[in-house]
Amino acid sequence: MDAEDVARLRIVISRLARQLNATSAGEGLTPTQASVLGMITFRGPLGLAELAELEGLNPTMVSRVVRKLDEDGLIRRVPDPSDLRAAHVEVTAEGAVVHERVRELRTRAVSECVERLPEETARQLLGALPAMEALAEELKVARAS
Repeated sequence: MDAEDVARLRIVISRLARQLNATSAGEGLTPTQASVLGMITFRGPLGLAELAELEGLNPTMVSRVVRKLDEDGLIRRVPDPSDLRAAHVEVTAEGAVVHERVRELRTRAVSECVERLPEETARQLLGALPAMEALAEELKVARAS
């Protein structure tokens, strides 16, 4: 495998992530806040330790992000029925709406860009989806081990 090609792939993935993350700024969210909100929306309710693990964040950062999202009314803390000293977080109705807007903005941004690409380039890009999904899963597995 060519190291230069792998480096180019890593750089492109990072650039894409940064550009997509910028779309959450319109909702007043940092990229990390948008990601945590999305995870809670998709997987919630979640305990803070599980959320930290899923997001790859340290517990202090998760606590700060959760506090901000809670203060903004996008998530709420609920008691853990099996351990009343612990809490889970779940999305609120307002949080679900904000998450959906961020998701739609990101999807629209990608769609508009793909539509402007030459047809063959767009076809190649969409054809690479299974390989990109496999790469994402492999990176997730590698990070967990």
